[in-house]
Amino acid sequence: MTSIFTKIINGEIPSFKIYEDEHTFAFLDIRPVQPWHTLVVPKIEVDYFTDVPEPYYSAVFQTAQKIAPAIQKATGCKRICTTIIGYEVPHFHYHLVPTNSMDDMRTSPQEVSMDKLTQMHKLIMQYM
Repeated sequence: MTSIFTKIINGEIPSFKIYEDEHTFAFLDIRPVQPWHTLVVPKIEVDYFTDVPEPYYSAVFQTAQKIAPAIQKATGCKRICTTIIGYEVPHFHYHLVPTNSMDDMRTSPQEVSMDKLTQMHKLIMQYM
């Protein structure tokens, strides 16, 4: 079965796309741990990160390096924390979470309005 991330990549489900290249797709998480929480995924559907082949694996981290500064500038946060969890969707995804302390990583996902997501997206894109 096709993952929700593959449907997002294919444009079947709308997203707040931050970046796209040949191997990766990055977009705002609609249930963020912190506002501006962004996901970077490879354009191939592989569940576990150690199974992702090159060049997709390296491309995810290269994309994260490209977009993290824009997220940091947009938010004014101290650090972009990262994590690979992977229980929710069987498609490897790398989380970029703006933080000012470790406590910011210990919160539960939040519901965010479409208006707020639109505002966040516009601000990040100003720095891309």
